[in-house]
Amino acid sequence: MKSRFLTVFIFCLASISQAADQSFTGVTGLQLYSLRGQFKLRGVPWTLDRVKSFGITEVELAGTYDLKPEQFKAELEQRGLKAISGHFPYGRYKTDLEAVVAEAKTLGLQYAGCAWIDHKGSFDEAECQDAIATFNKAGEALAAAGIRFFYHCHGYEFEKQGDGTLMDVLITGTKAKHVSYEMDVFWVVFPGQDPAALLNKYPDRWKLMHLKDLRKDVATGSLSGGTDVKNDVTIGTGQMNWPSILAAAQKIGVKHYFIEDESPTSEEQIPSSLSFLKNLKW
Repeated sequence: MKSRFLTVFIFCLASISQAADQSFTGVTGLQLYSLRGQFKLRGVPWTLDRVKSFGITEVELAGTYDLKPEQFKAELEQRGLKAISGHFPYGRYKTDLEAVVAEAKTLGLQYAGCAWIDHKGSFDEAECQDAIATFNKAGEALAAAGIRFFYHCHGYEFEKQGDGTLMDVLITGTKAKHVSYEMDVFWVVFPGQDPAALLNKYPDRWKLMHLKDLRKDVATGSLSGGTDVKNDVTIGTGQMNWPSILAAAQKIGVKHYFIEDESPTSEEQIPSSLSFLKNLKW
């Protein structure tokens, strides 16, 4: 009896210890748009050297800064950087899909996506349905090339629709076989939504994540899809409940995480954000 009690006690202690020792274990990459100013002023080689100096190995693209895709890929490879994913404009998916597929293939991307649906005024159902058709078509074309399509949420999609939002319509209307999603945590919290709840609501659809923090004194609830870039702050110093968000993300199997810092001080903030994530436990 005493032996059995001891076994149960040790098991309970181990369980408590394991729960207390949970931490962020994902590989932290960088959305290169974070350093768009540096690319413009200092050029591609200098900026990619800076990315490497952060200890980054995985990146997400938003253009190739006046270089051809094959040239940009070569610059990445020289520094041991791997382009996992990339963003392409909505209009190109509608009118230039074959070229997008070819470019994504040349860059060696695993994922090719879109971060903004063109719309006028408040995002509406007709624009949402147009995006559904566009994304399903793009997803099928990219899948044929071995690439996964994704959409990056931007906040305006949370317009109310029926018992949910247009984000729900978008996710359920696109084909899970070909269309995945990238959660930008900032653009979920800014419109007043709960990232962990949204991750758990659609656990099979979220494959990528943007890690970005919102200044503490900024009000939420806006569906504008835009705010002052100075509201991007070092991860861990803003409003986000990172233990809740990242525990949910890891539970459902988000595959890739990218810091995106659009602030004018991103170059200084990125190392501190990386340090926070490296040491985060819950």
